[in-house]
Formats: sequence, structure tokens, C-alpha cells
Amino acid sequence: MIDVQRLAVLREVARHGSFNQAALTLHCTPSAVSQQIAALERSLGTPAVERSTRGVTLTQAGRLLVEAADAIAAELTDAQQRIERLTAVQTTLTVATFASAGRRLLPAALAGFVADHPEVELTILEAEPEESLPALREGRADLALAYHFDGLPPARPGDRSGLDWTPLGTDPMQVVLPRSHPSVADYLDRPEPPQLAELADQRWILGCHKSAAQLARHAGTLGVELRIACTATDYDFAQSLVRAGIGIALIPAIGLTRHPELVAFPLAEPAPRRHLGLALARRRRGTAARLAEDLAARLVGPCDR
Repeated sequence: MIDVQRLAVLREVARHGSFNQAALTLHCTPSAVSQQIAALERSLGTPAVERSTRGVTLTQAGRLLVEAADAIAAELTDAQQRIERLTAVQTTLTVATFASAGRRLLPAALAGFVADHPEVELTILEAEPEESLPALREGRADLALAYHFDGLPPARPGDRSGLDWTPLGTDPMQVVLPRSHPSVADYLDRPEPPQLAELADQRWILGCHKSAAQLARHAGTLGVELRIACTATDYDFAQSLVRAGIGIALIPAIGLTRHPELVAFPLAEPAPRRHLGLALARRRRGTAARLAEDLAARLVGPCDR
């Protein structure tokens, strides 16, 4: 077996045409270079160089060995560069999150992670689950904080989604009224939350199209038809309309804005709710997996209300 280290020494001898100059490059003595070449020649059973007072030249066997040494050096350089690129990818993480979780849940969890892993460069992508989960599967995100409504989660063990899903808890929908609403005192004093049917005559302001669809399904199961004043795309905007007296709203608990002019309370069961979770691509491991575990540990529980 040809010794790769001795090949590297021969390569330097060929570059400089001298044991002395090769020794300077290799930071060793000319005697050590000569011994390495001699050992290489013994293992081959043929000379690799011709020595003379004018320097060192390669034999035909030596030229073949240097060609092999050049190829090996190129392969090792390529491998080193690929490893460096791989390492750079592992220290850059993209986290996708929907807006309300990005405001209320993610910052505290990421602050702790950044303190523990200062070498990781984080990128945050605001995206709803219908965007973040495909981004995860396609490699454009490393993990996603997402949600689903009633029914099965978006990923299950052994399915073909390519994702692992860690449940983080539930996010119950809350009814939001202006504090000046004439029925606020009655609702707050009751031992049980009101049924949705009791609020059917109110004008409703909905914070996003998906929650509007969920509320419509929920109302349909109860035989209730709701009067919709506005379907917004932002929960803060919806609550500002509630403060203005335009109507009442159904807002996820983590999307609530604490305000002295607003009152929030749950609906009687069965009540609509979101189910929160962390999604991670099964093929991704290493730093991304550690971040997912860290987030899961920090997030499980706080969103239950």
C-alpha cells in the first residue's frame, strides 16, 4: 500500500526539484525528506527520483506517483471545501412562524436558544402553515411553528409528509367585546361561559379568513347563522374595530391584545380552538434538530390557557 503522506512529500520534491527546498516548505529537515522518499521507493521496489549534484528529477514511476498525488490533493481540497460549506449550512437556521406565535411565543424561546448557541445565525420567516410546511419540505426552512384546526395534525408518524410534528398545546378562541358592551357584566358574572347561539345576534369581526371558516363550520354544527361585519387579515386590526364598537370578535388566545377597553372570555364547550405544534423535516438533523427540541421544551404548555 502506497503511503499518502510520503506521496505528499514526493509531490513537494517534484515541485521544487530539491530535497532542501521541499524541506523548507514541509517544515522539516532535508534528511527527513530523503528518508521519506527512500521509504516510498522501498515500498514500490523501484526508484521514484534520480539524485544528482544538480538536484532531483523524477523517474517514470515518480511521475506517475506525482500525478496520483495531484489527484489526491485535489480530491482532499474539494472535500475540505464541501465540509466547510456543510458546516456553514448547519450554523444557519430558518424558522418559519405564523404572525401571532411570532409575536407572543417565539421570541422568548429564541432568546434562550441564541444565548446557548451564539454560533447559529437565525432567519425568521413569517408564513401561515399552508406556506411554511411546504417550505419545510422543500428545504427553504429548517423548522416551522404552525397550527391546525380540528382534525388530524399536518404530519403523523410513518406518513408521507416527510415531517415530524411535536404538539405544543391548544390555542382556544376567545370572544372579545368592548368593555362598554351592555352584556359584559352578565357574561363575566356567569359560572359558565356563554354558548355561541347566545351571541348569534351580534355583529362579528373576524381576524383572518381561516378563523372565519372555522367559526362558520362551528356555527353550522349548532344551527347558528352569524352576522359578519368584517373579515380582516390581522388580529390587532380586528380588535381595534371591536374597541370602536363595530362588533365583537373571535380571537385566538395568543393573538389577544390586552387593552383596558376590551374584555375576553371563552365560549362554552365544544368551543373552536387551534392546535399548535412544531414541524421538522425528517431528513434534517444536527443543529436544526437541537433547535426543534429546544423550542419544544420552551413552548410546550405556555400556550394552554
